[in-house]
Amino acid sequence: MEHLTFDYPAQRAVTTRAHVGVVGSGDLEVLLSPAGNPGALAAHVVVRTSVDGYSHIWKSVLDRFFTRYDGAAQIEINDFGATPGVVALRLAEAVEAAEAGDDA
Repeated sequence: MEHLTFDYPAQRAVTTRAHVGVVGSGDLEVLLSPAGNPGALAAHVVVRTSVDGYSHIWKSVLDRFFTRYDGAAQIEINDFGATPGVVALRLAEAVEAAEAGDDA
């Protein structure tokens, strides 16, 4: 089991929570919530993965995601062997769910 952390700059505060996916074979869950420090504009990502040795892949996927996403959020990813495509999909779903919660 590997535990990875990443930090990214952000431009706007996130105000709602989102939970998408499940921890199961070849899948993962993403929990997105407002940043721990409301004044700081940064995103903090914690990845817990069952697959060791792929931190460079995680960094690449997250770097790409944060070129499009500018929310100051706390993101937890619990992975059970998901492919990079599934990771990108779940992250996009979490953002969409959180933004839909802002509209409610």
